[in-house]
Parts: sequence; C-alpha cells; structure tokens
Amino acid sequence: MIATADQIFVLLKHWLIGFLPVGLQGVAGVLLSVVAIIAVFPTLFALAVWMERKGLARMQNRIGPNRVGPFGLLQPIADAIKSLTKEDIVPLRADTAVHFMAPVVLTVVVFMGIAVLPMGRNMTLVSMDAGLLFFFAMGASSELAVFMAGWSSRNKYSLLGAMRGVAQMISYEVPLLMSSVAVVMITGSLSLDKVVAAQNQYTWGLPHWYIFTPWGLAAFLMYATAATAETNRSPFDLPEGESELVAGYFTEYSGFKWALFFLGEYVGMLSISGLGTTLFLGGWSAPFAFLGWVPSWFWFFSKVLMSIAVFIWIRGTLPRLRQDQLMNFAWKFVIPFTLLDLLVAAIWRFMGDGWARWIVCSAILLIAYALMCGVGMYRKHFGLRRYRYAE
Repeated sequence: MIATADQIFVLLKHWLIGFLPVGLQGVAGVLLSVVAIIAVFPTLFALAVWMERKGLARMQNRIGPNRVGPFGLLQPIADAIKSLTKEDIVPLRADTAVHFMAPVVLTVVVFMGIAVLPMGRNMTLVSMDAGLLFFFAMGASSELAVFMAGWSSRNKYSLLGAMRGVAQMISYEVPLLMSSVAVVMITGSLSLDKVVAAQNQYTWGLPHWYIFTPWGLAAFLMYATAATAETNRSPFDLPEGESELVAGYFTEYSGFKWALFFLGEYVGMLSISGLGTTLFLGGWSAPFAFLGWVPSWFWFFSKVLMSIAVFIWIRGTLPRLRQDQLMNFAWKFVIPFTLLDLLVAAIWRFMGDGWARWIVCSAILLIAYALMCGVGMYRKHFGLRRYRYAE
C-alpha cells in the first residue's frame, strides 16, 4: 500500500499508455508527462499567488482576497479571465513578431527546465547525466527573452529596464551556478537523480542533506540569495520598480502577454526552488528516516512550497535595494564568498571523515565572513541606523 501511494502517478501513467499500441507508448508517455507538468505547475502558480496576496495582507494588517470563492481561493481564476479579456495593446513602432515571442520564449524555457527535476522516486520526466547543465542552459535563455521584450517595445523605459534586468540576471547567475558546482564536486555527477540519491541516506535517523554541512550551508545561502535576484524578487526586484522604470522591461505589455510574464516569473520561482530542494534539501527524501513511508512526491512539493513561503516572507519584510547596492553585493561579496566555498568543499572532500574537517571548514567560512563584513562596513562607514522625523 505504501509503495503504491509513492508510485501512484507512475502507475497511473503506465496504466493509461497500456491501452495504446507498443510502438506509440514511448511518445504517449512523454506527452502525458508534459501534460501533467503543464497542469500541475500553473496550479501551483495560482496557489502561490493566493498565498502571497493573503500572506502580504496578513503582514500589512489587511484582509487580502476574500470575494471570489471561499477565502478568496478562486481569485487567481478571476485574474486569469480578466487578463484574457483585456485589450492587447502593441506600440505602433514595436517589432510585432519579437514583441509577441518574448513572453512565449520566457514561459517555454522555464517549463523546459522543470523537465529534469526529480519530483519523486522514479518521477523525472527527462533523466539525463547532465541534468544540472541542461537546467542552467534553459535558465540562461530567459535573459534573451527579457532583452527581446525591452528592445522590441521601442520604448526607452522598457529598453533601460531590460538592460538593467539582464545585468542583474547575469551578475547573480554566476554565484547561482558556482554554488551548484560545490554540490557537483561532492557528488561527482551532474545528474540530479544521483544528487538526490547521495543525500538519501541516514545516520541515527537523521538525513545526510548537504545543507547540514558547513560548505553546504554556505552554498545554500549564496544560492538562495542569487535565486532571489535571478527571479526578480524583493529586495532585488529593480526591473519591476514602478517608481523607477514604470514596470521595467514589460512596460508596453498588457492583457494575456503580460500574464505570461507573470506566469513565467512564478513558475521560474517554483523551478529554481525545486532545484534548490534537489541540491541542498535532499530532493524527495524524507527529513527523518521514520517518515520514509510518506510518498516521496509529497516531500518534494512540500519543500518547494516552503521555499515559496520564504520568498513571500522576504518580500513583505525587506525594502528594495538601489542598483549600485545590488551590483556591489553580487561582485564584492556573493561571488567571492561562493568561490571561497568551492575551496572549502574541496577541503571537505579530501580531508576524509572525522571532526577535523568540520572544524577547519567552519573556521574558514566564519573568519572569511567576518572579515568581508568588517571590511565592507569600515569602507562604507556603516554604523547604527538612526531614524529621524522630517522637520
């Protein structure tokens, strides 16, 4: 019974394609998996939007969506209908073809990255040896979509927003990738299935997740910071800063094309949370050995939704950074610290088992963090923040 619950979706897929001729079962299986992903992740997108609106309302002493459906649960459907019925306005001098393709490209590449994520035991759509490389290759294509949107609009605000957005995404994609390299060094493989298998081990009932190691915790924090900037989330949401750039690179978008950008951003957030779950949080493995009877897909999606809750919490807590602060933070702190963490991961790998590597690796990271923060605060003359009323 437990094995059936864990493999319910795999068994259902095999049962459905069993009605087809043997020659068509392979193609039908892939198509069925694609349909499942296209159905599940937009549903999670709607749930994430509802969670964000209700969560931010709670933080700001408001009610949030409460008119459409119980507790406002049907509000995302109402918003989707509104987007479909709104007029699609295209600037007269815009490049119509590129203007149309930009949101489509962004949405497609985000969904393609999901294909290599192991969402449960035997639940990877495309299991390849270079799955991590494929994910980042798809993620890099989103920068092209952002530039296409800004350039094709024939709007200076859109072009400026696109350039700043691409600069931000490239700057934080470097630590995003390098923090993942630390996992590859320890695992010895680019296969995401093997990364999960390496963490799906227990000692005294506790998991061997990489986040519970000094280098893994540091890499996870750098990954989370870079992922927040890569998905244009607060406090790194400068491309969408209305007070600065009038909604950034999609200023000239409306209707369903604007909704595709919105969908791409949130599905990208789900996708990058899924990768972080796979790399550092054990993927679909249970947090304790005695919970191994719970279906593996439940743990994967629970961890992803927990990551989304943290994204929402950060958005309701931290103010937006300036552009110079954002770029300085990437190139003067996040990237150097991620490079140091690669060295620490190598030390961890070759020192062997024992407490010595815990002490050495932790000391290196803590001392480096203290020095980098101290030097940065000294140069910028940071001190206690004082709040004064305007006179």
